[in-house]
Amino acid sequence: MTPGDKTWSKAAEELAELRTMWPADVPRELTDPWPGDGLNDYLQRWSKERAGVTAIHFYGTDISYAELENSVGAFAGWLRGRGVGPGDRVGVFLGNCPQLTIAMLGILRIGAVYVPVNPMFKARELAYELADAGVALLLTHPSLAKVVDAARLVPPEDLAGAALPSVMPVLEVALTSLGDMIRGEASPPPPFTIDRAAHSASPSDWPAIMASVPVPPIACDRDALAALNYTGGTTGMPKGCEHTQGHMVYTAISTLLGQGRQPGALSPRTGKVHVSLGFLPMFWIAGEDMAMLNPLIDGSTVVMMTRWDAATALTLIEQQRVTWVAAQADNYVELLELPQFSQADTSSLEACVAISFVRKLDVELRREWHAATGVLLHEASYGMTETHTADTFTHGLHAGNQDLAATPTYCGYPVPGTSIVVVDDDLSPVPVGIPGQILVKSPSVLRGYYMKPEATSASLIDGWLLTGDTGEFDARGGLSYLARSKEMIKVNGMSVFPTEVETLMKSHPSIARIAVAPRDDASSGQRPVAFVELAQSQRVSPAELKLWAKDHMASYKVPDIVIVDTMPMTATGKIRKVELMKGISAQ
Repeated sequence: MTPGDKTWSKAAEELAELRTMWPADVPRELTDPWPGDGLNDYLQRWSKERAGVTAIHFYGTDISYAELENSVGAFAGWLRGRGVGPGDRVGVFLGNCPQLTIAMLGILRIGAVYVPVNPMFKARELAYELADAGVALLLTHPSLAKVVDAARLVPPEDLAGAALPSVMPVLEVALTSLGDMIRGEASPPPPFTIDRAAHSASPSDWPAIMASVPVPPIACDRDALAALNYTGGTTGMPKGCEHTQGHMVYTAISTLLGQGRQPGALSPRTGKVHVSLGFLPMFWIAGEDMAMLNPLIDGSTVVMMTRWDAATALTLIEQQRVTWVAAQADNYVELLELPQFSQADTSSLEACVAISFVRKLDVELRREWHAATGVLLHEASYGMTETHTADTFTHGLHAGNQDLAATPTYCGYPVPGTSIVVVDDDLSPVPVGIPGQILVKSPSVLRGYYMKPEATSASLIDGWLLTGDTGEFDARGGLSYLARSKEMIKVNGMSVFPTEVETLMKSHPSIARIAVAPRDDASSGQRPVAFVELAQSQRVSPAELKLWAKDHMASYKVPDIVIVDTMPMTATGKIRKVELMKGISAQ
């Protein structure tokens, strides 16, 4: 019999008893300040109580909570005017900008389903996700319109495996430019061009959308499907993780509590709202949490960047008095190496979190950052798209740098309301210090994979998510993350699943067989390598295949190509990837 909730819950309770280092400012139990409220309820509350407070700062433009409420209402009114209603899926194919936040909240305001789409996607990737989710209306940037047009031409056979019928839906597209929300002079200069003279001739639909009559939010059903956040997997193409507004609200509340902050509380140092720096990709669930959900639930300010630039980030930290930053460990190194860093005013910083993707946070980097800013660097949390991320916290667990002594990455304690256990191959809990698979149970674990019941039943048991990741607990009940899922490759923090790359590459007529595996890379952490066996009589070079791949998939997925004469096979007909990787050294 497979162990289940009772066995795992008991193991989680036993681990909780070991957590004697639990910080005093983090509650062990979660209290929801406004049970039943959805994101738009929070928005309306802050638009009254903090009407003039900046919700979003975007390259010199401040958008107050009152303005954000009006904009969200107008977007929702525009959607309703287009015939969008509860349960309809609406895609947002944008890089970081205020319109992404406005669109998400506007979609949820009328009970529709938010589908964030990676703006790095190429036509086939986009076509598959739109078909799988059944998106009928898409908001995107004019520069991405060509990708959308190309997606319409993707043949049905290339969409095999989509949850809904393998055809592109009839798609209505609306356009918005990144500069649509910037008023006056942009400061600091953004990494995109704002053509004021040609703005009246711009293809942007945003002015017309914002002219729509605002509508109030419908009553929130915290258990209704609210978002499809796509993630790769060990088989086939990406799957949509079903998330609800209840998941979103819990994630934000528990994350803030794990930082030692009560949602909505003002900074004890300044008596003002907290100010976070948001540059992680907002289509990505970690970016969604940090740049949209956490600030909204907190009634605080996010200083939004379209992408990372160390000099721009430093200017914004100084100008906007940023109090909280979550960035890759490498980003902190870049900041420290700026010539102007020593003269910059970083005194507003109160908390900084380091994400160990390429470079790992270590004692030396912590020491250098603390010496320069007076702020202690903490490791980020463990999480994944299926759990809405932020399942653990490390705040207050740094005594003697014991957190940085863990190998390879210390993730700390579960946030309030979440349970985590580590199990063996038989799914039985293992003793402290023994590695095994990480299982998570929380109020933000996905309801299931959208229209994929088999994948759902294979990953969810009694409300527990079988993550496939390897970890272990220490004697104080702290989780260490040892290895990612067997198949997943991390490129600059972005997840690449070999099966997805293999599926996309197989459509090339010259490829008979393909196997994708990871190799270490000094600049990106890992890179995918595709071993290709060509079809009979085909002649194509690795360079030609790589160029083709660049046209058909997001840049971070593009593999290095190695052509082999034949694939080494197991007796059961599987490709021996380990044997293929022998002799391939990191470049």
